Amino acid sequence: MFLTQSLNEDRSCSKAVNDLIIQQQRQNNRLKISPNTGAYCLARKKTPLALVNQLATKIAELVHEKTPDDWLWKGRRIRLIDGTTLTMPDTPENQQKFPQQSSQKPGLGFPICRVLAVSCLSSGVILNAAISPLKGKGSDEQTLLREVLDTFKQGDIVMGDAFFGTYFLLAQMIRRGIDVLFEQLGARKLSTDFGKGIALGKKDHLVAIPKSKRKPDWMEQKAFDELPEEIIIRECKVGKKILITTMLCVKSHPKKALQNLYKKRWNIEIDFRHIKTTLGMNILSCKTPEMCEKEIWIYFLANNLLRLLIAQSAIIYDLKPRQISFKHALQILNTYLLLEQQIDENMLALIAKM
Repeated sequence: MFLTQSLNEDRSCSKAVNDLIIQQQRQNNRLKISPNTGAYCLARKKTPLALVNQLATKIAELVHEKTPDDWLWKGRRIRLIDGTTLTMPDTPENQQKFPQQSSQKPGLGFPICRVLAVSCLSSGVILNAAISPLKGKGSDEQTLLREVLDTFKQGDIVMGDAFFGTYFLLAQMIRRGIDVLFEQLGARKLSTDFGKGIALGKKDHLVAIPKSKRKPDWMEQKAFDELPEEIIIRECKVGKKILITTMLCVKSHPKKALQNLYKKRWNIEIDFRHIKTTLGMNILSCKTPEMCEKEIWIYFLANNLLRLLIAQSAIIYDLKPRQISFKHALQILNTYLLLEQQIDENMLALIAKM
């Protein structure tokens, strides 16, 4: 029921309970269910967050296992990273854990949290996520990304915006055998000199990035000491952007190919829009921080279930998942759930038609 709430336009608890009552009546079930939402809300509260998290990531793994080679980029999986914000009901508990923006007067703003998500470029599933307050220690996207670094596997390519291109992240990715493609940080972008380093082509070169002499507070001394004194990365200007990457070979990764690939980073913005607007995660409804985090993961679970159906449909009908409408798939799934029909080939055929 908690999951079907996230799939419906009306996400109230009363709607979920009323749907269950009607479903029981249609089945001529003599079990009497009270329309009071108290018992259902208590059941939602008892649902372990870890269970919802595991279900969402397990479905992402299922999609990962079904990914055909022609969905990959040069035989490699592309992971997208980005952050977004969500508001929630203005309760004392939510305000304490996720305070409203400091620029707003008390009582005039809503609690707000930051979410850093990792998604799959080919399928749109959410592979992992980290949640924090909007402001304060440990709430920046770099810190949240460190919480989910184990999501990435050797051979992956990770794409993100200009917030992620720091020495420490790049060094960790290189050690893990993971390539990155980021936009250059604003300050360094202004000082980039393509006359230095090893030239690879017009406004395309290799450059050494030295290790900071100061250890970050979040890093263990042993880990800091083990990092190299410098790392080699590639900088290339494409249009008005300067991209940085650990894919250093011009022959296997020409500048134009990197430019075309980076344009697809925008897909994570589209993925967020689907979850926040189409599914309705933009404004959470739960009144405690624990339930809000659970609600976020329920939305990720709903997204991944839809992406699984879309992936199955795409494989059968020789399409790419991003050629199929997310909203169209949601509408069909909701109708099937309303009619209590089993997922079948007819459903997958309907999904593939948009």
